[in-house]
Amino acid sequence: MTQDTPPMDGPHEPTPAERRARDRVRRRATGMAHHQTAEALEAVEESAGDLEAADAETRAEVAEWRRITDLLFDHGGPYAPETDAYVQGQLTARKNRQAAR
Repeated sequence: MTQDTPPMDGPHEPTPAERRARDRVRRRATGMAHHQTAEALEAVEESAGDLEAADAETRAEVAEWRRITDLLFDHGGPYAPETDAYVQGQLTARKNRQAAR
């Protein structure tokens, strides 16, 4: 570990910008089928350019489009955050962390 690298003492806590990016993607993806999310992913990857040089918000947006596109690969139906186990798990974890404070 270098001096610039923070210690990994737990799961990554998304920044507010990363949360906004993921929420924005989820809202836009709601109702989309796999081919539509794949097109959106392709467009956002193209506009992002070099992801290693991109900011955290852009990387979060691309990652969320990839995750949703993968989720819908064999799903057959439209995307809905209410039925996305990953999203529901995140919301539960946030509630539990807030309650523990």
